[in-house]
Amino acid sequence: MLQRTIVTMPGDGIGKVLLDETIRVLTAAGFNATYIEADIGESFWNDKENKNPLPERTIELIKKHKIGLFGAVTSEPKSDDDNELTEEFDEKEKSYFNPIVTLRQYFKLDICIRPCYSYKGNPLNFVRRNRRGEIEEPHIDVAIFRQNTEGLYGGVEWTNPRNRVYRAFKTHPKFIQNFGDVPKDELSISARIFTKKATNRILIAAFDYARKNGYKSVTICEKPNVIRETSGMMYNLAKEIQQRDYPEIELWCTNIDTLMMCLTKNPENYDVIVTGNMFGDIISDAFAGLIGGFGFSCSAQMSDSGVAIFEPTHRFLNHLLTNEIPLVNPIAMIESACLMLDYLQEKKIASNIRSAIASVILEGKVQTYDMKKMSRMDYGKEKGVASTVEMTNAIIDHLNIEVTCD
Repeated sequence: MLQRTIVTMPGDGIGKVLLDETIRVLTAAGFNATYIEADIGESFWNDKENKNPLPERTIELIKKHKIGLFGAVTSEPKSDDDNELTEEFDEKEKSYFNPIVTLRQYFKLDICIRPCYSYKGNPLNFVRRNRRGEIEEPHIDVAIFRQNTEGLYGGVEWTNPRNRVYRAFKTHPKFIQNFGDVPKDELSISARIFTKKATNRILIAAFDYARKNGYKSVTICEKPNVIRETSGMMYNLAKEIQQRDYPEIELWCTNIDTLMMCLTKNPENYDVIVTGNMFGDIISDAFAGLIGGFGFSCSAQMSDSGVAIFEPTHRFLNHLLTNEIPLVNPIAMIESACLMLDYLQEKKIASNIRSAIASVILEGKVQTYDMKKMSRMDYGKEKGVASTVEMTNAIIDHLNIEVTCD
């Protein structure tokens, strides 16, 4: 096995704990790696010597080693971020930016994969009633491909736009019709931009994944009946790609609003879903809710230059650090590391870890607070709630570790 070097980025809140526990699992499962911790997050934004939530030294480490494991950072609306800045920051420095979004843009991590898989025995799995009134639990196995660098997350925005921007928008008849009488200083504009190159890449990645993993369909989830240009381009390109290169895979097209309704009717019908940035964010969180929530939601982000970063999709969860013992469910972070192992062609180790997770969940003896369906107010009131470390220990105990003798 190759000796790997992995850049770990704990970030804010619970990130440090999650990464430490995940590395314990990777080591126990036999993954051979050196881990280099890199700086990222709110603490480096507030630090007077750095004033940057994504220091240049972190970027250089990722450039060199290519592979990153990311914990969590805070991400709030701009007004809330500005209010938290200390008085030492001048107006020029008064702009916190989400470092993970910046990483995506800087390294062109345009392909994001968010698998959503329901483990048997998870008390948080989605259930429904059938026509006979019986409770049934559909098995969910969906991979969501989110275009990660364009769309509404591309950062092309204006408040009180400059005159030349305002004049450009006024050349569009719909703008004149709907906003022509709105004073310029009362406008805030966000541009939704898709490019053919990036859209082709995410579509081909989705079809490739479906073929390699035995999925029968790829669903385009957009809104081409209303957002005709950007959503329409994705759908039209998908038809061309499917007909030319993937005729054995069915192509479905579902509007974002229709899919959100179908989530609680027939989520098991979907295989691979591909969409733009904003809709992908929404859909992946919605599917995560059906398999247990953020404690089970993982993601991979990749570029065509070989840089890849793997992270859970939860927030920084500072409230779970107020307890003496960390309580957050580590499975999402460990699953993200499994995606990293898949990417590095260490599929046997990844399969071993996933089997251990499945065994712990099915056994049902070790459950974190979310699996116990507890609220923040219930912490410490119920016995038998596993901490972050205890859940990690249980997963390690269930690993199928091969013992060799000299």
